[in-house]
Amino acid sequence: MSNYTIYHNPRCSKSRETLALLQENGIEPEIILYLETPPSVETLAELATKLDVESVHDFIRDKEAIYKELDLDDLMSDQELLPLMNEYPKLIERPIVVKGNKAVIGRPPENVLSLINN
Repeated sequence: MSNYTIYHNPRCSKSRETLALLQENGIEPEIILYLETPPSVETLAELATKLDVESVHDFIRDKEAIYKELDLDDLMSDQELLPLMNEYPKLIERPIVVKGNKAVIGRPPENVLSLINN
């Protein structure tokens, strides 16, 4: 089993580039196709901690149509947003790469080098 996990969307070029960068560095991560298997609310909260973000707003895709449909521009609490991110996984920024108790968003893909080099 790999020490790395990637929350991956194969249709996303940045997600594909991030996965390729991991593989170029000899890493075969566990791949979670998060659109097919959305992370639980608890897992999303853990990801927020591992990403070291102030709010889950920091890893929400605010350009997605569902973001506008749900009118998420009004600041909502993390406790309100996490269930929506679980229900509508398109809201989750991608890709997220996790190693141990740290995680980074692969935008740009080179962000994962900080996990590899530690």
